[in-house]
Amino acid sequence: MSAIRPEILTWARETAGLSLDDAARAIDLKTARGETGAERLAKLEEGKVEPPRTLLEKMAKAYHRPLLVFYLRHPPEKGDRGQDFRTLPGKDRANPGLDALIRDIKARQGLVRSILEDEEAEPPDFVGTATIEMPAKELASRIAKKFEINLSEYRREKSAELAFNYLRAKIEGAGVFVLLLGNLGSHHTNIPVEIFRGFVAADQLAPMIVINDQDVKAAWSFTALHELVHLWLGSTGISGTDTTDRIEQYCNDVAAEILLPVDDLETISNLSSFEAALKGIAAFAEQWRVSRSMVAYKLYRTGRIGHSTWSKLSGKFHDDFLSFKQEKSDRQKASEGGPNYYVVKRHRVGSALLGLVRRALDDGNITYTKASRVLGVKPRNVEPLLSSGMIRGRR
Repeated sequence: MSAIRPEILTWARETAGLSLDDAARAIDLKTARGETGAERLAKLEEGKVEPPRTLLEKMAKAYHRPLLVFYLRHPPEKGDRGQDFRTLPGKDRANPGLDALIRDIKARQGLVRSILEDEEAEPPDFVGTATIEMPAKELASRIAKKFEINLSEYRREKSAELAFNYLRAKIEGAGVFVLLLGNLGSHHTNIPVEIFRGFVAADQLAPMIVINDQDVKAAWSFTALHELVHLWLGSTGISGTDTTDRIEQYCNDVAAEILLPVDDLETISNLSSFEAALKGIAAFAEQWRVSRSMVAYKLYRTGRIGHSTWSKLSGKFHDDFLSFKQEKSDRQKASEGGPNYYVVKRHRVGSALLGLVRRALDDGNITYTKASRVLGVKPRNVEPLLSSGMIRGRR
C-alpha cells in the first residue's frame, strides 16, 4: 500500500472529536525519548514520522474508521446524513460521535439489505407513500391500522418501557428494524439527546429507526412513531428536540395523534396555573405511558395552553431530565453490578435484527465477522448474544 498521507491522520482524529492529548491517550501513545504522546502524534500528523500498521489499527479503533481509510490520497467528503430536521438557530450541532454512529448504522444497513436480498424478502409497502399534505389524523389512522397498534393494549402495559416493547414489536413485525443506540459502545461516548433524539434511514428493503437510549424511556415510544412517520414520508435524517421545522411538527402531530388522541386530554381539567398544569400532566403521562413533554406539546398544539406555559413546562422537564441523568450516573458509579451485558445488547439491537442474523448464519449467508458488524459486538460474542430469546421465523 502507498505511504500514509499526514492530512489523513489529522482529518481522522479531528472528525472523531479528539484533541492531540485525548487521541494520544486513546491510541496508547506514551511518552518516549523526552516527547509526550501528543508531541509524538503531532509529528506523525506533520509527516515527520511514518506510522506503523499496529498504530494505524489502534487509530482505526479509536477514531471509529475502517483501516483502509488511512490509505486514501485525500480525506473523503463528509458523509450524507440525509436531512437535518434540527432547526434551533445559534446551536452548534456538529458532533463527531453522531457522524460515527450514522456511518455505523449505514454500514449495518448495507449488510442487512444484502441478507434480505439473499432471502428474497418482500419489501415493506409503505416507505415513501405519504406527504405532509395528508392530514395528520388521517396518516395516524393509516399507521395504527397498518401496524395493528391497539392503544388500549399499549396503555395496559405496566411501565413505559414495556409499552415501548409492545410498540416496537408491532413496528418490527412489519419490516422495520428499531435500534436503541446512544453511543459508540461505551458510556464515554454517550451522545446527548440535545444532539439527536432519533435517526431514520429510509430504505425500500431495510428501513431502520434509531432511538437515542440516553433519553428517558417514557419518550422512546413517541420517538419511534415520530421516526416511523419519516419513513412513510420517505425521508432519511436526524431528529432532535426542536419543534419549529414544518416536517418535525407534522411528524410530532401524527405520532401524538396515535398515542394521545385529543379527546383523551379532556381528563386534564385544571390548567389554571403552572403548578396545576405540571401536576395534571405528570399524572396523565404516568397513567397513559407517555412522556410529560409529549402531553404538554399536545396541549399546546390544541390550544389548551399558551406558548409561554408550554415553553416553561419544556424547560422544567429538561431540567428534570438532566437531574435524572446525573442521579443515574451517580448510581452506576456507586454500583458494582448491573444488567447482564447480553441482556442489554439484545434489547438495544432488537428481536428483528437478532432473528435476521440467526437465520443468515444458519443458512451460511454471512460470516461471523459480518454478523458482528450488524450486531455491534465482537465476533466471539455473536453466538452468546444469539443464544436465547431468538425469533427464527422468516420475515
